[in-house]
Amino acid sequence: MSAAERTLSTEDKSGWTGFAAFMILINGMFGVMQGVGAIFASFVWMFWFYVTVSCIWVFITVIMDVFRSSDLGGGAKVLWVLLLVLLPFLGTFINLIARGKKMSRRQADQAQQAQGDTNSYLREDAGTSSPGAEIESAKRLLDSGAISQSEFDTLITRALIPA
Repeated sequence: MSAAERTLSTEDKSGWTGFAAFMILINGMFGVMQGVGAIFASFVWMFWFYVTVSCIWVFITVIMDVFRSSDLGGGAKVLWVLLLVLLPFLGTFINLIARGKKMSRRQADQAQQAQGDTNSYLREDAGTSSPGAEIESAKRLLDSGAISQSEFDTLITRALIPA
């Protein structure tokens, strides 16, 4: 009598009998694979795990792009979401082919907008909101002797040319 059969035949009042039997059976099935076969099987499982995670990532990215898109109306968004939910692979491929270039442009525009928002926040937080105010404070520092002429020129260049 195998360990799995003994486990299945004994009564366990804690409710763990079925789980323990399942684990022993799984160990028996995969414990047979040894050596190169086990290594190959682990690479196959890792590959399929990677493919699954990648598909989910792309699917979620496409759904997020549909919702963030300002050029689609409500009805078009509903149709895209229905297509993506009912036929995920086909819907994702169609969306990437039909709207792929727009997706990258929207992401670049959003990144540029976020960078501009960050720059304006940092300028406001630093207390200088305009290039004129920055030049004025740099001139005061130059007149007091706290900075040199080359440092003053650098500050003026930074004030006039936004990052």
